Amino acid sequence: MDSRPPLAPAYRTLPEYVRHWAELTPDRRAFTFVDHPAPNSRGVHRTLTWQRLDLRVRALAARLTEYAEPGSRVALLCPQGTDYITGFLAALTAGMVAVPLYPPGLPGQGDRLVGVLGDARPSVVLTTERALPEVTDFCERAHVPVLATDRVPDTAALNWQAPVPDPAATAYLQYTSGSTRAPAGVEITHGNVVANARQALAAYGADAHPMTCVGWLPLYHDMGLVLSVAAPVVRGLLSVLMDPAAFLHEPARWLRLLAAHPQALSAAPNFAYDYCASAVTGAQKEGLRLDGVAALINGSEPVRPGTADRFHAAFAAQGLAAEVHCPSYGLAEATVFVSAARPGRPLGRFALDRDALAAGKALPARPDDPRAVLLAGCGTPVGQRVRIVDPAAHAVLAEGEVGEIWVQGPNVGRGYWNNSAQTKRVFGAALGEDAPGSWLRTGDLGTVLEGQLIVTGRLKDLIVIDGRNHYPQDVEATAQDAHQAVRRDRLAAFGVPGGAGERVVVVAEHARTTSLADIDVPALTRAVRAAVSARHGLRLADVVLVAPGTVPRTSSGKVSRALTRTRYLEGAYAAETAV
Repeated sequence: MDSRPPLAPAYRTLPEYVRHWAELTPDRRAFTFVDHPAPNSRGVHRTLTWQRLDLRVRALAARLTEYAEPGSRVALLCPQGTDYITGFLAALTAGMVAVPLYPPGLPGQGDRLVGVLGDARPSVVLTTERALPEVTDFCERAHVPVLATDRVPDTAALNWQAPVPDPAATAYLQYTSGSTRAPAGVEITHGNVVANARQALAAYGADAHPMTCVGWLPLYHDMGLVLSVAAPVVRGLLSVLMDPAAFLHEPARWLRLLAAHPQALSAAPNFAYDYCASAVTGAQKEGLRLDGVAALINGSEPVRPGTADRFHAAFAAQGLAAEVHCPSYGLAEATVFVSAARPGRPLGRFALDRDALAAGKALPARPDDPRAVLLAGCGTPVGQRVRIVDPAAHAVLAEGEVGEIWVQGPNVGRGYWNNSAQTKRVFGAALGEDAPGSWLRTGDLGTVLEGQLIVTGRLKDLIVIDGRNHYPQDVEATAQDAHQAVRRDRLAAFGVPGGAGERVVVVAEHARTTSLADIDVPALTRAVRAAVSARHGLRLADVVLVAPGTVPRTSSGKVSRALTRTRYLEGAYAAETAV
């Protein structure tokens, strides 16, 4: 195991940190990618030391200057791995603007990739030799040069001097996942990403204690990029990562990496914890020790206490501490991290009255009340200011009132690339003399109770029936618990226009473990309708059961209610089982 890294100086750009660690601790491990080339592979480790990372970054940065000017966009269409990291850092080192993306062929994301490339207009595309043919074919129509990072020799770094980085300059465009709108590129400055990395390190205790960042989140995703690249670079920590597909194929691989690295810090969406609890076998648990895990971040919206409970129950015998689960909140417009529960503390549990919540008040309820909404607290922000605001009146609300979450801090991005009107609306909100400066409107709804931020849903996803608010994720949770054939976290509830107002529809995938022919669809539909009616007082206008993989998701893996609604209204599910 590597010794504890020395304290880092207060640089304001990632390239300065890379250079610092390369000079101070050249032989320490910086990044390890664990490849799984075969289905039964236990993992092939490929490691870069800080010195090797610095050399590869400078060589690639030098080569990039032959293709583009400072400030040009550099699109990353690399597979997950160390070449992705060197490509990202090289673009920043060359004074260019990185655009973290993914190779063509990611299921359901082809149109989005075309749209993002058309919006960003990169001067050069980076990929790897292995992905070069498909990336070259994909980019041919755009007439953009494609460069394979692993074909650039080390000698390209000779006699090349990196420009002095400007903390106020844009470092990269973080394209939002498009769950509620067309993808938009958030301009993240060098100063933004370093500030957010420091905030996250402080929140999870990695600023004071040596930790290893372990992750499988894709590097084009905001949390994957900050936790697996930016935070380790700022603190000089080892980052161990794997491909998301390797996790999905065998979730025990993630747990084995957590066990292999003491004081592991990792992040995953809600579904991943439930997936591990249900899919990891008894044989895979044998010999697995998780008592060294420092913090597990859950960044779903909202975070359910039941997920943490199921995950802990599944792995308590392996030594997993209950206090490592850290519900967190963030968004791309704030780089990523906004608020987090701290490791080592009990989970903040809140049982709220569903009817009061629909009316904008967070009132306590008995946890065993069937009409209670159970939510986990997302702790407190670090180095940021958070307010709960009436989205119409722009007035700060008192504790216990539900409103839009507004954020202010050094990590909030500059705005949306090439969209000044949207930038002004989202990043330029004002609150008055008591809270001066510009505020970020997150579009998320939440409240503060006992000092903790609680996220309740998205403003645009709210379903309003007869003047009452209904959160779609609550309806989805009820629907998936109503029948075992409904696939968990793969369904969407949304409102559609009707003759007498809005009507509510649920489109749900059936579980992979069964076929449509073996499901009593009328019985399933009755069960879903009855459960939603009893718990929410809602009459579902339509329940549609579709095949696994049919409900569209965003690039970060969340169900896209907006796109599901669009497809439903277009009649795309008419051939499926609608009842």
